[in-house]
Amino acid sequence: MSLLSLGAEPLVGRVARWAQERPGDPAYTFVDYSERREGTRRTLSWAETHRKASALAVRLREVTSEGERAAILAPQGLDYVVAVLGCLYAKVIAVPLFAPDLPGHGERLIRAVDDSAPEVVLTTAEARPGVERFLEEHPVKEVLTLDAIDDALAERWTPPAIALDDVAYLQYTSGSTRAPAGVEITHRNYGSNALQLFDAFDADPATSTAVLWLPLFHDMGLIATVAAPLVAGNNAVFMDPVAFIMHPLRWLQVLSEYGDAFTGGPNFAYEYCAGRITEEQKASLDLRGVRVFLNGAEPVRPSTLARFQEAFAGCGLRPESQTPAYGLAEATVFVSNGRWDAPAKITVFDRDELTRGRAVPVGEPAGDGGDERVSRLASAGAATGQHVLIVDPATRLARPDGEVGEIWVHGPNVARAYWNNPERSEETFRARLAGPVAGLPEGPWLRTGDLGVVHEGELYVTGRIKDVIIVDGRNHYPQDVEVTAQEAHEAIRTDHVAAFAVPGEETERLVIVAERSRRAPEDLDPAELAKVVRRAVNARHDLRLHDFVLVPAGTVPRTSSGKIARQACRHRYLDGTLQG
Repeated sequence: MSLLSLGAEPLVGRVARWAQERPGDPAYTFVDYSERREGTRRTLSWAETHRKASALAVRLREVTSEGERAAILAPQGLDYVVAVLGCLYAKVIAVPLFAPDLPGHGERLIRAVDDSAPEVVLTTAEARPGVERFLEEHPVKEVLTLDAIDDALAERWTPPAIALDDVAYLQYTSGSTRAPAGVEITHRNYGSNALQLFDAFDADPATSTAVLWLPLFHDMGLIATVAAPLVAGNNAVFMDPVAFIMHPLRWLQVLSEYGDAFTGGPNFAYEYCAGRITEEQKASLDLRGVRVFLNGAEPVRPSTLARFQEAFAGCGLRPESQTPAYGLAEATVFVSNGRWDAPAKITVFDRDELTRGRAVPVGEPAGDGGDERVSRLASAGAATGQHVLIVDPATRLARPDGEVGEIWVHGPNVARAYWNNPERSEETFRARLAGPVAGLPEGPWLRTGDLGVVHEGELYVTGRIKDVIIVDGRNHYPQDVEVTAQEAHEAIRTDHVAAFAVPGEETERLVIVAERSRRAPEDLDPAELAKVVRRAVNARHDLRLHDFVLVPAGTVPRTSSGKIARQACRHRYLDGTLQG
């Protein structure tokens, strides 16, 4: 059997394979910073991983049955990995969530638990008291404590017959534009996307090490941390997201320990590292061994790629290691990426033409760029093991290269449905082309809701359909306006700006909500700042700014994956609950 083909075997079956072939090799390593500043490492070998997953599977089958749901309400750690794999072993549908004490996500947790209706909740001894308080209003049949399960139960485990099209888990979306929905990820989706990601990382079997901090309940964290290492028996080293947020240096320090490593994160993580890690701290870093810094899960800013490269070039960071990517939960996670062996491709497009739906490349503007009317976009490269097509969402006809439309995806990694939502599933997962395209199927296609364009064979993501700001009949992409606003004055916090439209008498009106930066002077006049932003937006976009709201840090809502939740911010603005 080829390591890089799924075949008829579900990917989870490879745990047992590595447990037999390389029982003592490290499988998953958790760096725990809760007790010691330098962290404590805890590792499961492949044999230990298999044994613990088998024991959990036996216990699950004692309290529930195949096809039922088991919600994981546990903190980041090795127990979480075992919870996911144990559910797959038992043929129980996992629902990767988080402990109720995770700040800022209480409503999302309630909606996901109510929607999935799990029979079982998996947690840890430490988190159990909080989980039990949460379950007083959301009762379930059984609560299992992961770190109290007897490994000896593994002796009683017998593998069930798992088909590739059986549902493996429900991935709840982060809810940037709608209420969270459970994406049904099958074993085929899970395995196919892990293979696609492994290929994109150009990882060496059993040698390359994954180093990550992404939350395991998020699609990117789950696939990169838990699934991708299964492909060829590689080691995954991970930490709690809070450990990264408190001290971003930790992420790069762990990466520095490996001569062959790959990692990934959203754009804000790279911006955060470049802004927070000091020159003195950089002296401890050696990033020569990092082959891929995947940048995805939110819009990739060319300015962030440049800033991260400038900040860490002295630490051995190779320009080609920064790899922009595109993906979404409905495609399991991963869709396309830039080349891993070449620097990220940045193309400058005429902004006015983009608003008209055409991608027209132009040269870099001369001068200081203060009045430039261009958009710099990072290429998300080409799809791996799947098809990507740009389609007119109204006519369902494919658009030629250079024309903006909705991004449609077809491949073995595309999920089949939303849990308990047939109407929305039909709309999203079963789209069909209205006209033939040579070499491509008529359907079914995934409608991503994202806008993009193919230029010179590569995908550029321009925005979300629901976020597009339409003023006087012209389309404006909010991320462009947000960059203009944050670059207008140092008082505005980078990557913490939301631009959106509100109803007007004759046309939509532009509103910008921005968080106050730590660099803002104490005597800052918000009215004067608004004037500066207004002038910049008018000059660069020919847009009139209806309202500018400066808010404290932490006010602009974000999804669980770190994306700016523009629609949520818009709702708070309209109902007057923004703290200005």
